[in-house]
Amino acid sequence: MATRTRSTALRAFMVKELRHILRDRQTLLILLLLPLAQVIVFGFALRTDVNDIRVAFVDAAPDHATAALRGRFAGNGRFQVVGTAPTTAAVEPLFRRGQADVAIVFGPRFAERLADGRPAQLLLVSDASDPNTGSRMQAYARAVIAGYQAELGPAGAVQIVPSTRMRFNPTLESVNLFVPGLIALVLTLVSALMSAISLSREKERGTLEILLVSPLRPWQIIVGKVLPYLLLASANVVTALLAAWIVFRVPFRGSLALLLGASVLYSMVALALGVLIAARTSSQRAAMLGALVGTMLPSTLLSGMIFPIASLPGWLQPVTVVVPARWFILISRGIMLKGVGIAHLWQELLVLVVMLVLFLALAIRSFKARLA
Repeated sequence: MATRTRSTALRAFMVKELRHILRDRQTLLILLLLPLAQVIVFGFALRTDVNDIRVAFVDAAPDHATAALRGRFAGNGRFQVVGTAPTTAAVEPLFRRGQADVAIVFGPRFAERLADGRPAQLLLVSDASDPNTGSRMQAYARAVIAGYQAELGPAGAVQIVPSTRMRFNPTLESVNLFVPGLIALVLTLVSALMSAISLSREKERGTLEILLVSPLRPWQIIVGKVLPYLLLASANVVTALLAAWIVFRVPFRGSLALLLGASVLYSMVALALGVLIAARTSSQRAAMLGALVGTMLPSTLLSGMIFPIASLPGWLQPVTVVVPARWFILISRGIMLKGVGIAHLWQELLVLVVMLVLFLALAIRSFKARLA
């Protein structure tokens, strides 16, 4: 009898917990979709192949051999020719603007040397901001060159001698790649995740409703709640940069003021996104899960921090456009590793400004709806 009573009590307790889970539809939906989203995103993002490699040629004296080799690269599905110039001066801006990944510089009298059986020289230059990707791009380029050489004649009779150079990260230090991305991840954690949790906690305690009926306007409430996190995020940027420079010896070739300004702008975008998530969710747990799915997961996998965007499937690459961390990582790497200024980064900064205005407008509108 006692065993049956305990069994009935356990069954009733399990039914009660199940009903409690089903009652919170928003959290249930996140719990069901989060594992599926992780499997799909990780499955597509965890790839080491690099596609759509943008290659530029420097051909001071074009001939049939250089034209044939350029044609091999154009016909290879992995490369995309972005231009041909007579001097290297025209290629350098392409690297700094992020419009070229590889440059191939042909040596003098290329076709003549091949015809005479003498070694023909060419220089293979790669953007090594991402050292692993830079090495892989050089390997792909060498394979195309080796294939063209094999078509010309037997091994040893025709020699194309490529020399290599890595731009922006010649020592291939991986820390130079990850530290700028980690700054974005830290700012996302402090700004988006913590602001979403803080505001949702206020909602659960009922203090947010008191603020909404106070003389304060919705935008004033938002500013008052997120300003401390903005100051905290700014302090984190300073400490992260000091650690990158002192501990990891990451090079810093650009403007410190521009990087700090971009960091504040990105923090404001992340804060606005966190406020929007808190306004659209009903509980602290749902806000935390929503912030993890909406900010942390894309910032890690779809921003180019770890895996290059070019390695993602074609249908997934446009999705990365709406990830704020993608644009901030381009800015931070451009300033720290390439030394570029606002003349090359204004488009990325403009994207963040547009995102800030959009997220703030949606967040204020959501708070006005709650007030109504």
